[in-house]
Amino acid sequence: MNQAKGSLTTSLLFLFFHFCISIDTITPTQFIKDGDILVSKGERFALGFFSPGTSTRRYVGIWYNKVSEQTVVWVGNRDNPVNDASGVLTINSQGNLVLYEKNQTIPLWSTNFSTSTSNSMAQLQDSGNLVLLQRDTERFLWQSFDYPTDTLLPNMKLGLNTRTGKNWVLTSWKSKDDPGTGDIVYRIDPSGVPQLFLYKGSVRWWRGGPWTGERWSGVPEMTRNYIFNVSFVNNKGEVSIAYGLTNPSIVSRMMVNESGNVQRATWNQRDHRWIGFWSDTKEQCDNFGECGANSNCDPYDSDSFICKCLPGFEPKSPRDWYLRDGSGGCIRKAGVSTCQSGEGFVKMERVRVPDTTKAQADMNLSLKVCEQECLKNCSCTAYTSADERGFGCMRWYGDLVDTRTYSSVGQDIYVRVDAAELAKYGKSKGPLAKKGVQAIMIVSIIAVTLFLLAFSAYCFVRRKRKARDRRSKSLFNFTTSATYLEDSQSGKGSDEVGISDLPCFDLSTIAAATDNFSDANKLGEGGFGSVYKGLLYGEKEIAVKRLSKYSGQGNEEFKNEVTLIAKLQHRNLVRVLGYCIQEREKMLIYEFLPNKSLDSFIFDENKRSLLDWPTRHNIICGIARGILYLHQDSRLRIIHRDLKASNVLLDASMNPKISDFGMARIFGGDQVEANTNRVVGTYGYMSPEYAMQGLFSIKSDVYSFGVLLLEIITGRKNSSYYDESTSSNLVGYVWDLWREGRSLEMVDLSLGDSYPESECKNLRWIGLQCKSVVFMLSNDTILPSPKQPAFIMKRTYNSGDPSTSGANSVNEVTVTMLEPR
Repeated sequence: MNQAKGSLTTSLLFLFFHFCISIDTITPTQFIKDGDILVSKGERFALGFFSPGTSTRRYVGIWYNKVSEQTVVWVGNRDNPVNDASGVLTINSQGNLVLYEKNQTIPLWSTNFSTSTSNSMAQLQDSGNLVLLQRDTERFLWQSFDYPTDTLLPNMKLGLNTRTGKNWVLTSWKSKDDPGTGDIVYRIDPSGVPQLFLYKGSVRWWRGGPWTGERWSGVPEMTRNYIFNVSFVNNKGEVSIAYGLTNPSIVSRMMVNESGNVQRATWNQRDHRWIGFWSDTKEQCDNFGECGANSNCDPYDSDSFICKCLPGFEPKSPRDWYLRDGSGGCIRKAGVSTCQSGEGFVKMERVRVPDTTKAQADMNLSLKVCEQECLKNCSCTAYTSADERGFGCMRWYGDLVDTRTYSSVGQDIYVRVDAAELAKYGKSKGPLAKKGVQAIMIVSIIAVTLFLLAFSAYCFVRRKRKARDRRSKSLFNFTTSATYLEDSQSGKGSDEVGISDLPCFDLSTIAAATDNFSDANKLGEGGFGSVYKGLLYGEKEIAVKRLSKYSGQGNEEFKNEVTLIAKLQHRNLVRVLGYCIQEREKMLIYEFLPNKSLDSFIFDENKRSLLDWPTRHNIICGIARGILYLHQDSRLRIIHRDLKASNVLLDASMNPKISDFGMARIFGGDQVEANTNRVVGTYGYMSPEYAMQGLFSIKSDVYSFGVLLLEIITGRKNSSYYDESTSSNLVGYVWDLWREGRSLEMVDLSLGDSYPESECKNLRWIGLQCKSVVFMLSNDTILPSPKQPAFIMKRTYNSGDPSTSGANSVNEVTVTMLEPR
């Protein structure tokens, strides 16, 4: 009996270790057999053998390591399963990663990379990418991201590279029990103007349309500033798109399933389930070609047939149309021919533009020139902007297929019609639409035009200059007592603030400098909109802050920032070079600072080590000097009201420059404090009296500076929680350590022992007290013990992750308005 028990124990131990072996790389001397697991260094993904659904066959795949519901994101031998548990994954003598079964002679699957080196290893990265590396150079020989299956992970590419032959497509499983290559394909078609398609076999099932500069034309739900950083590439060698996550802690994936749907979902850790927030086909009009050629599908007209012929067209089969079958589409109305006098265009709003397989695009043409070029060609049937931001020209030749209407977001397209049809819609859509009438008018006034030409040109230049001056004056004609003060005390120290010395740039100049606001030049985005890098006149590097029409920060903040920063000159304040106000665009042009913002260093595990103690001390002193200038030394007394790490930029020498004056407030010379009904700023950085009562003064900035100082010393965010039992924020955490005599424990570990203890102690004291800051920073004085900070946030919770305890979340988003209900 004892012998039997010993044998059973030995067997159990064997099974335990057999199924729990976990390594992070595979070398020629290592291998993974069925039951072993390869885990990425951050433990986000795992690779091993699995059986899908009810199947007993074994496959090599990658899945989320910490997601309780096993979710496979890549399969290696999807069409060559292992029929038992004899599978082994290893590196052969040629340096390739191969999968064998049983006798280990004939591989079931291989990376099949043309190499003759035994100096290679396989590694699973924390992005979910399985890579084959050359060990001495760490050069990529092969990667699973180049061979997607049914799932698109963050930073994976979808598209194709004509130089390397890589074709990044998603292909569904055959079924839930069989990950073999299915017949549902999700890919980018490069023909004509590249666009997104979902195929069922060889049949087009759904169309995402062309890239509009902000999103796919057929995906109105797609917003770039939601949780993704989207990168779209379209050049001679490559057409691709990749979705990066703005918050790496989010678990998100896109997959195509065997039923023919593309779905985007995120993992909810609290409920332990995937939550879908987008899929491709939801309405009848989402089906490709639902209404045939030269028609528009409108799902919002409940009183009639969803299919509508485009202007100038009629149903090809009236009988089928009457029976609610629009698949036959529409044809030109009887007796109508193109290239006749009086032609023009009818505008259709908020649509997914037609299939662009046979369309042409030219990013160098304006919409006006696009219209003219389309009228010159008798085969041109419609045109629109290639970019929904108003840049470029896209023209169609022949039938217009798969157009549909959206309720809000969509593009405008201009459909070519004859003179009779144009009259039905009330007016022409371009200067050449009524060429006959225009010709008569031109002949009748040509003599007068020639006589007045020189004078008209002179008047035009003067009129344009005056109009620009009027726009600037109307936008910026206000005094300091009203600068972002909806409830200011009028007349207190008000000085007239203007921008006469600040250059006003044309939109065309800024567009040229940023390559038409290309994604490659995008530096980032915030609540105001996007920031782009540019090269002004091909010489000077600039940063362009472009106000979004969807921004929560509007005209008042824009006016406030331009007017204030134009009058402020200090080495620790960001320098504005000019502005642009044209049509619906509002932009600020700044000096370019290559090291971006302070938060990109101190809150980054890798970059934080670059900030040694002298650099951090210099940054702290620089910020203090900038605040002192705003409060005391400038002609205008400025309260910033939104001082935080993301609003401190760093130049090439790591010198700090305070930025973002959209929320700033001007005080009179004798004004001590003020009250506002409009609380703005960022939670965690607001002083207690301001956040709770709306009272603010220079003390408000000093409090924010103290919080920022503690973040720089500790390398931690104030909005996070640090105490395991009381859930203290950073200020409370630092106070507790100080009170307990353990203040050195708060110092960032990446500094090691390289900081002067007395100097660091002074800064910690200042961070807690925030009084007479610049004096104390500049003098080696012995400081008294600090008093308890006035605003320490603590919450208790039972155990585990504070995010699951029901505590309110705290983020770092700037609040532009907070009013009582």
